[in-house]
Amino acid sequence: MAMTHILKPTISMSPYSHITHSTHSPSSPFKTHSNSHLFTTIIPSRIYSHQSPTPPTLSRRLFLPSVSGIWDAITGGNNAREAILAIRRGMLLFRQGDVLGSVAEFDKAIELDPRQKAYLWQRGLSLYYLDRFEEGAEQFRIDVAQNPNDTEESIWCFLCEAQLYGVIEARKRFLEVGIDPRPVMREAYNLFKIGGDPEKIVAAFSNGQGNEYFYASLYAGLYYESE
Repeated sequence: MAMTHILKPTISMSPYSHITHSTHSPSSPFKTHSNSHLFTTIIPSRIYSHQSPTPPTLSRRLFLPSVSGIWDAITGGNNAREAILAIRRGMLLFRQGDVLGSVAEFDKAIELDPRQKAYLWQRGLSLYYLDRFEEGAEQFRIDVAQNPNDTEESIWCFLCEAQLYGVIEARKRFLEVGIDPRPVMREAYNLFKIGGDPEKIVAAFSNGQGNEYFYASLYAGLYYESE
């Protein structure tokens, strides 16, 4: 009858130490021994060879929990994800006509992840339609500070401040932004900034491409509302 070969475990003091044979039973090849001067791990000889004392390569999967923890620390983890969900709920409530409920969700998003406030133009719209113009203007100013090329946030800030201070004062406070690549928004921006005839912008884009006529009509109506 053939004898069954039993692998002898080896003991490694460190990846750079010499390999010695263990007299411990192979039934527990990963048993660990330690005292105040010595820490050794018993590893099967098929993993550690006498010629190559390099420790076994660890699977990258073992590092996933650590990497995930780092990512959560950077992004805010669950709070950031919950904040995004709150914003989506707020947008849905706004479309359904529950403007007050939408603000509650947007405020919840800010509580969960304060970084969101700099991008929450949706909250500014809700505040405007609740006649909370001072808070709305603050929100839009924060948005423009984050994105100095946002034409629409500049206009909405003007709309809030026109209700607070009047059109003349609101124009003095008008937020300067970069040149918008959309012709209709450039015209709308100038309309609110320096004044003019809103009917002209509607006529100019009545046969416009895409959403141009929609934007022209929207901002013409808002211009009348600001006066």
